[in-house]
Amino acid sequence: MKIYLVNANENWVIDRLVAEWYEDNPEISTHSPYDADIIWIISPWKWRELPFQLLASKKVVTTLHHIDPAKFNLNDFRGRDNITDIYHVPNRFTRDFIKQYTTKKIKVISYWGNDKLWFPLNKVECRHEFKLPSDKFLIGSFQRDTEGFDLKTPKLAKGPDIFCDMVEKYYKENENIEVILGGWRRQYIINRLKSNNIPYHYFDKPSFEVINKLYNCLDLYIVGSRHEGGPQAIIECALTKTPLISTNVGIAENILSPTSIFTLANKNAYPDPEHSFINVQKYIKSSWFTQYKNFFKEIMA
Repeated sequence: MKIYLVNANENWVIDRLVAEWYEDNPEISTHSPYDADIIWIISPWKWRELPFQLLASKKVVTTLHHIDPAKFNLNDFRGRDNITDIYHVPNRFTRDFIKQYTTKKIKVISYWGNDKLWFPLNKVECRHEFKLPSDKFLIGSFQRDTEGFDLKTPKLAKGPDIFCDMVEKYYKENENIEVILGGWRRQYIINRLKSNNIPYHYFDKPSFEVINKLYNCLDLYIVGSRHEGGPQAIIECALTKTPLISTNVGIAENILSPTSIFTLANKNAYPDPEHSFINVQKYIKSSWFTQYKNFFKEIMA
């Protein structure tokens, strides 16, 4: 059994997961779609890049990470459905949405966390390295928040407006707050913070090593998303023991206690890094890969 992954190569979290898959599973992976038994379209918008005749001769697994109903294209979904044998989704929300439109089998397996990348460090030392204040309450966000077509419009699926609403609320209650931003396309949140005179520190496209250290600088990470496949930030916070609150998206309900989950109507969530993360060890990639391998074996059976 050989698996070929159709990847985006767009500096996206899935690019890292694909690299980890190939590195850790060489015995069942191939870099040639023609040598594959299974073609795993892990970047779903890339499905047209392989010839239809090739796809028709293979088992095709299509991953759908999350669905933003405002952007859902039914015609595109139907075209992709024609070449898909089975769907893979990382959470029940995506499954429940797409099962309205397909009769194909849908397998739910979330993504893994790499404990070689994400792990606890000394907070004092990390803050000192980045010249961050030792006496401030630092709130973090490392997810892109702005649409790429104009670098102004908020990417509403990621909830940057919700993140800013919460930070502004906290800042009115206590000005001893600063925000740590990492990654790219952060223009919306930066503009909101500037307009409210909230101090922030921006790290443009940091390496994984730097992001791990930034997690360890934080007093709180906020996931304010409306739709998510993961998000990986939840697993990464769990592995780095970073206090976290999140909307109930993606895998949040599988890892977080109810006290760490908030809604738009009720934003009273209370993170506790010692008790809020549930069963995170099962999401480490060395054990999680077994689920994927069994899934692919079932397809070939």
